[in-house]
Amino acid sequence: MIKKILIANRGEIAARVIRTCKQLGITTVAVYSEADQKAPYVNMADEKHLLGGPRVQESYLNIDKIISIARKTNVDAIHPGYGFLSESSIFVEKCEEASITFIGPPKKAIEQMGSKIKARNLMQQAGVPVIPGTEEAINNIDEAINIAQSIGYPIMLKASHGGGGIGMQVVQNEQDLVKSFESNAKRAQAFFGNGAMFMEKKIENARHIEIQLLADHFGNVIHLFERDCSIQRRNQKVIEEAPCPCLSQETRTKMGEAAITAAKSLGYTNAGTVEFLVDEKENFYFLEMNTRIQVEHPITEEITGIDIVEKQIEIADRKVLTIKQEDLNISGYAMEARIYAEDPKTFLPSPGHIHTFSIPKEDYIRHELGVTENYDVTPFYDPMIGKLIVKGESRELVVNRLKEALLHYKVEGIKTNIPMLLKTLDHEAFRKGNITTTFVENQLNK
Repeated sequence: MIKKILIANRGEIAARVIRTCKQLGITTVAVYSEADQKAPYVNMADEKHLLGGPRVQESYLNIDKIISIARKTNVDAIHPGYGFLSESSIFVEKCEEASITFIGPPKKAIEQMGSKIKARNLMQQAGVPVIPGTEEAINNIDEAINIAQSIGYPIMLKASHGGGGIGMQVVQNEQDLVKSFESNAKRAQAFFGNGAMFMEKKIENARHIEIQLLADHFGNVIHLFERDCSIQRRNQKVIEEAPCPCLSQETRTKMGEAAITAAKSLGYTNAGTVEFLVDEKENFYFLEMNTRIQVEHPITEEITGIDIVEKQIEIADRKVLTIKQEDLNISGYAMEARIYAEDPKTFLPSPGHIHTFSIPKEDYIRHELGVTENYDVTPFYDPMIGKLIVKGESRELVVNRLKEALLHYKVEGIKTNIPMLLKTLDHEAFRKGNITTTFVENQLNK
């Protein structure tokens, strides 16, 4: 039985996991870098231990140090959060060697979905729709040119082991491909240790819609409906909503079934998310599977009433998933805005000292925060400082509530993306729900 958990992460997700652990009566262990000594989550935990220097390689990616602390503190399990080691099969293996439960999927599933080429091939074999594209890594620019001609422009050039939009680029013609191929491969090699590239046909006017899954060790798999994550900048999500404002019930059911098929084909367990691109005719195509909890999981919790972190822990503890698909219903509407310490025009990070931090408080507002007043945002990590989640009975009400909340969200000392979020919420196309993944670049800034 899981009675003590180490959270191998930082910021708002570490605080989020600790909160559920407290509700379950589970003892928590926080780990932190030198840059995070004053982070709010550190003092929330029952125990805290220094990992190392501020750089991720010295701290949050230091597997041996994390396992050493886990052994020293006699934890039963490790929750990896998202990012860092959450999708590292090596980390899962090290946990197993130390007889520590990893709160996430099995090593094999992480490995299979960690390669986008392997993932799309496996999904195709399972009968899940995939975007037309390459089935193997592209070795050189000449091969890339030939494949692009057969697929047809525009195409998406992608890093096989990428994430967060890194190594990903829209290519409109052969000239662009020649310019982009080598630089993206080098960037992927630098960030992920693997420069393998592949291509997919660019789906025009697409929405980015994902299905949240829960799967136990006894063959039970359910989906918790969809999230629309189409509002993105530089292939990074900024505003997410649930449910999707334009999806028909027929397509919702088909996407849910496809996601469950994907999970079952992998022998998947724990929480996971299958991401799809959906075109104007509601044809949907497998994009990738995130083998971890998502940043945007709170909006699913708000419309279903299910604590996903709690279910992650229960599943890892080998408990049966008692919720049946027919028991689930969508209740109301929810939207999440990611608050970044960044310049709202250039999207460049804006680290610095927060000397004023004041947030709105209403019963329909939920905050997931990684900072407080008099806190230093460092340049060492992702610039997201918090998430603002709003719920309500209708999309229109939620959009209005989110705008009002952002107007009363006060952060001084650093730049934030709040002006960009407000501009989005006021845009006519967003208000009508007519949004695609190119909304920010093609509509917002015109």
